[in-house]
This record gives sequence, structure tokens and C-alpha cells, in this order.
Amino acid sequence: MVPVASVPNADPPASVAGGGQATPATGSPGTGSPGAGSPGTGAPAVVGQYVEVALPLPLFHPFTYRVDAGPRHPLVPGTRVVVPFRNRRAIGICVATGSPPPARGVAKAIIDVPDAQPALDGPMLALCQWIADYYAVPLGVALRTALPALLTGAAAPVPARKTHRIVVLREAEPSLLARDQLFARAPRQREVIDYLASVGGRSPADHLTTHLGCSASVIRALVDRGLVSITDEVIERDPFSSRARPAAADHTPSPAQQAAIETLASAAPGDVFLLHGVTGSGKTLVYIELLREIVDRRGQSAIVLVPEIALTPQTVDRFRAVFGDKVAVLHSALSDGERYDAWLALQSGAKRIAVGARSAIFAPLRDLGAIIVDEEHEASYKQGESPRYHAREVAIVRARHAGAVTVLGSATPSLESWTNATAGKYRLLALPDRVGGGRLPSVEVVDLRRRGGPPTAALAAPVPFDPFASVISPPLESALRETLARGEQSIILLNRRGYASFVQCEACGDVATCPHCSITLTYHRTPERLVCHYCQHHEEPHATCRRCHGSTLRRRGLGTQQVERLLAERFPAARLARMDVDTTSGKWAHAEILDRVGRAEVDILLGTQMIAKGLDFANVTLVGVIDADVGINLPDFRASERCFQLLSQVAGRAGRGPKGGKVFIQTRLPGHHAVQCAVAHDYARFVATELAGRSTPPYPPVARLANIIVSGTNEAATAALAEDTSAWVRRLMEARELPGIQVIGPAPCPVERIKNRWRWHVVLKSRHAGALTRLGRYFVRRFPVPARDGLRVAFDRDPVALL
Repeated sequence: MVPVASVPNADPPASVAGGGQATPATGSPGTGSPGAGSPGTGAPAVVGQYVEVALPLPLFHPFTYRVDAGPRHPLVPGTRVVVPFRNRRAIGICVATGSPPPARGVAKAIIDVPDAQPALDGPMLALCQWIADYYAVPLGVALRTALPALLTGAAAPVPARKTHRIVVLREAEPSLLARDQLFARAPRQREVIDYLASVGGRSPADHLTTHLGCSASVIRALVDRGLVSITDEVIERDPFSSRARPAAADHTPSPAQQAAIETLASAAPGDVFLLHGVTGSGKTLVYIELLREIVDRRGQSAIVLVPEIALTPQTVDRFRAVFGDKVAVLHSALSDGERYDAWLALQSGAKRIAVGARSAIFAPLRDLGAIIVDEEHEASYKQGESPRYHAREVAIVRARHAGAVTVLGSATPSLESWTNATAGKYRLLALPDRVGGGRLPSVEVVDLRRRGGPPTAALAAPVPFDPFASVISPPLESALRETLARGEQSIILLNRRGYASFVQCEACGDVATCPHCSITLTYHRTPERLVCHYCQHHEEPHATCRRCHGSTLRRRGLGTQQVERLLAERFPAARLARMDVDTTSGKWAHAEILDRVGRAEVDILLGTQMIAKGLDFANVTLVGVIDADVGINLPDFRASERCFQLLSQVAGRAGRGPKGGKVFIQTRLPGHHAVQCAVAHDYARFVATELAGRSTPPYPPVARLANIIVSGTNEAATAALAEDTSAWVRRLMEARELPGIQVIGPAPCPVERIKNRWRWHVVLKSRHAGALTRLGRYFVRRFPVPARDGLRVAFDRDPVALL
């Protein structure tokens, strides 16, 4: 029978013990598997025992290894081990001790146990087992995701810490008279001793050499004379250490905020709350007050998830202002060393609050009291590669397993979360008003159809036209001019980077496309090149058409680079900043741009969707959306929801201070319900309209989805395997009696080729999550994928998009 896995609202498995062979295990489960208790639950392995090890490989079984010699550290579940695998060394995780010997073959011996304590405790092992079961991935792959990269490489089982040499003055400090005698012929040595005495008796060696100008030989001489000692001190690589800690602002909670804070503080273990607050309603203050209760009063720990790296600096600053050095940061823009140091600080309890993007949900905190998922509706919480987990769902499972409170916050909650809240699965908290009596900004729609839509800047026109007016409508231009005159700030959104969307031959209509993907190349002006935004292929712009060799090539569509140029030409005195993927590739680029906005050094902030959420600047009084239709007609069932959320979120950046604000939305679809509801700030009406459209045919949250993606380097072979996949799944449903699952496809993916790989998909729908779980787990283990043409099959549970 196909095993049954739990669903997101269910508790994670109580144990991660599983059968395994040493060589793949086929025996019975091990006896020392971890449960929900303290780290490394289960008796340590001893010489002569067998243990089961999960390796980060696409294999759905652990491996049995022998304990030959006494390990240098205790070997319990959750411990990293160095093992031989296919003539090389590999790092795995012990998942069970006291296992039976393999049914066949001879188990190899473990090489080393490099850590003094488990890398993963019992609850984290159980969480990874749930991820493996629910998302149908190997346990070893899930375990690898929960660890820093430096802990999963076999080359250096024990990662090096960053250290510096400290020169320490011995306790028997010589008196002034003794110094005169000791250093009569060594004035440089005395200078070092005098300096150390003045700064508390210790200083980094490199500081002495640079600040005092002394050589290393001077310090060595002092060591030889027994006057100083040298020790190596670990430096914690904290990416935010160079940023000044902001002062904590004084806030008096509004009645709605106070009611939410009191409800959260008295919540039962495992409760899940949806905090629905309009933009500017003070959700962050509620988070902070909850953490005061959890961290400061109860002494527990907490996780705060944010969807974008761009939001991390502001979020970290707010929490550091209140909680100081208790805050650690985890996200993908950090170096491996910075992530490892933050992970160690959280594991040791030196830091109690983890703030970061998706992967911060695996922060090694113990005694977890709360998990906050800010902007819970964001698609960036979904992992794009195996394991394709959703951090929001993982957060709920982890919190329930730990007895912690989960808070999902958003001004525009996902339809899944809203449905769960209205059905009673989550508890709903509302912040209906902005703090301080502020009002939501007024929103004006500019119908682009009335002027024929913006022509392309390079397209010849029979009569002269103003390129700026073709992009920025007269009402928005007038509002920009008035805002600049008042010394206030504006935000301009265009969710399309580059200079022009594509380059087209006027003679034959050919469009420059990526040679590796089924997508047009975007024209970038600085530096000038054609870029694929899927695989990052880039090439020089062509002087003539590749198909007909015509010489008239036109740039069509808009991008943030073109809008930036037009704004600079029309408002030469305005200080502009552009925030998109091209301008934020540097490590601190996000923070530097936002810091300039906060210091009022930017008059107009232009950018893509990364400027649409989480930003809080009181002097921003105007928001303009250049083209609200970007993405609204994509062949994806969430297109309207994403459009509404983006418009609502970016509109919420305006008027967050006492000056109020105004929003202009330029669109060719003024009657679309996503636009209409965003204009009216009417989330309830949008939900009612959207849910009605997802009932027939059923889509989430009415039904659950899984997307089987078939890809390969040969188009025909990929299509054939997709056909085989669909037929195999249908036969499996009949044989295993899995009714209620609808199979749609196969069909080419909307973007049918990415990075030279052709893509087809088969979509599965069901109103019962358990049926998809059983089918998925059986499918990924048993479906035969031919070893040719680079063929691969991926199972994506609960996809956020079908592109």
C-alpha cells in the first residue's frame, strides 16, 4: 500500500526512523529515532552497532553504516557523520541508531563524527521528515536544506571560524619604574605595553601594527619576555554589525493593536493567527509587542520571516532597535561564513530572534515561542527547487510541533489563508485602520485606451508626440511636479526591468529571442545588451535583422531603464533612484538605496515589485503605477490575485505620514475586478469575486494542486515522456483506488523551453490533500524516467504558479 503522509494542518511525524540498508536498507526501523524531545533523543551508538544515515542524494532510503571504533563525539540522531560513498567521502545525517545489520552485503564503517553535538535536534528532524513526506522528496535532500552550506560539504567537515590574533597583557604588569629598566633599550616594546595598559590590557595584533606602527618582531619579543600572550579569538561575521543601531521609537498601541497583542499573548500553543491589517495599520508594532512577551518575558525564541531581501534591512533595524544583539539574520545574500556564524549563534542561544527570508524557517532555535510570517501572501516563500516547500506551510507545521504561536500577517492575505481563517482553522485578527488616524490614499485610474496607449519611444509617428507623455500620463506628470515642488517623495512602479521589452524588425516582424529559452530578449541600455531574464543569456544588439537582414529594428514596450531616462530628462533637478534586479546585485545595494530614501536624498524612487511592499517612509505622498496590466493576462490562475496584491501593496506606500497621499494607476483594463477592488481598497469584494471564479473549474483554495513537470533536451522525447507520465498516473489511480483526482494534460508549459530544456506538465487536482500525498509519494519512487536526452521529472506540490 502507498503510505499516507500528513497534510500542512496536521502534526508532523513523531519520529524519523526508517528502514535502511547499508547499501540501501530494507530492514525494520531503527530503535533510537528522535521524537519531539531534546536534541539527539535516543541512546548514542556504540562500537558494533549499526546506524542509519540519510545522504543529500535523490534516493528515497537511508543507508546503514557500521560503528567500528569509538566515535570521537557522541553519535545520536541528528548528528553529522562522514561516511564513504561511491569511492568518496560524503556528509550525511544520522537518523537512527541501534539499527539491524543489512539484509545483504556488508555495511561500511563510519569515518568520523565531526561535531560534539547534533546539528539537528529531534523536532527539526521531525520537521524535515514531514517535508520529505508531504513534498515527496528524499529525506537527505530535506535535511540538507535545513543546514548551512558549510555544514553539508565533505571537503571540510568542521568549517573554519574567522579569527584574529589578540595580544593580552599579562597580569603581572610591570610598574612604571620597572618599565624604565625593562625597556631602556626597547622603546617600541614599551610603547606597546603602555598602549595595552591604557586600553584594558588587550588589543588585536593587527591594530597594534597599524595604529602604533610596530613590527611583528616587537610583539614576538614581548611574548618571549613573558610580558604578553597571544590568543586567537573568533570573530562573528555579522553583516549588520557595521550598521548603526537605530533608536527605538515610542508607540502607543491603538485599541485594535492592543486587542491583537493581548489575544496573541494569551494564545494557546500551536494556535495559528491571520493578522489582516490594511497597509500602515501597524502590524510590525504588533509583532514587536508579541516578541517582547515571548523573548523578554518568557525567555523563549522566535522567527520572523520576510519575503524579500530588500525588506530585511528595514525589518532588522526595527527589531534591533528593540531587542539589540538578540537578533540574527539569515538569508541567501549573506556569505556562507556569515550564515554559518548566525546559525551557530542561534543554535547556542546567544541570539534568540532569527530574521530572514524563506530559509530562516530552519533557524536552529530551541524553546520556540512564535513564528511570524510577514506578507504571508508572497510567492517568494515558495522554494523553486527541490525540496519545493512553502515556508508558510512549513512555519505552521514547525510551530504546532513546538507548541509555538504562528502569526501570518498581510494587508492582502492569500486566498488559502483567508479561507482557512473564515473556516475557523486559523484565528482572524483585524487592524482595519491606519495608525494615528491616517487615511488610506485616494486612488485615481488613468485609462490608457483613451489616448490609444503608449506608443514605443522608437516608433516613427506621423505627427510629433511627446515620448514622456506616452509613458507618464498628464495627471501623473502634474502630480509628480507638485510633489517635487512641496519637497515630498514619490514612488513609481513598473514591474518590468530593462529598457524595452523586446526588439522587433519592422520589415518582417521577427523578434529577438533567447537561443536557450522560449522567451524574448529584453533590451538593456546600460550596459547595452539583449538579456534573457530566465537563463541570463546576453548578447550584443544586432545592427540588422537576423532573418531578413533588414536594417530597421524597433524597441518595443517599456522597462524601468527607459522610464528612468524619461524622468531624468523631464525633471533634471530631481534626485532619482532605480531599484530592480539590475541595480541591487551588490550585497548591500538594497539597504543603500533605501537608506538614501529614508534620509530624503531621493525624490523619486522607481522600481519593480520589490518597492511595492514593506517600505515605510512618511514623506512618500505619491505613488504612480506606469502599467498595471503587466502580468494580469498571464496564463496562470493566480494572475488576478497577484495583480490585486501588487496594486494594493504599492498603493499602501503612499500617505503613511500626516501629509496624506495619492495614487495613480495607469491601465488599459480599468473595469477588471483586480483593478477596481484595489482602487476601492476593497479586499472583501475581491475575495468574493475571485473565489467565485475558482469554483468552476476548481482551483486553490477550492481544490489542491500538484504539478508534474517533465523536461529534457530533446523536444520529441520530452513530449513522449509527458504522454507516458499522464498515462502512468491514470493507471496508478485505477490500480490504487485513488478517486477524486483529476488529471489535466499533458501540455507544453506556457514557457515551454528554459535553459535548453523543453518543458511539459501534467496538472493534478483534488479536493483531498491526502490523495495527492499518496499519489505523489508513490509516483516519485516508482515512475521510470529513461536515462537519455537529459530527461527529468519534478513533482511540485501546491505550486504558486503554472508557468
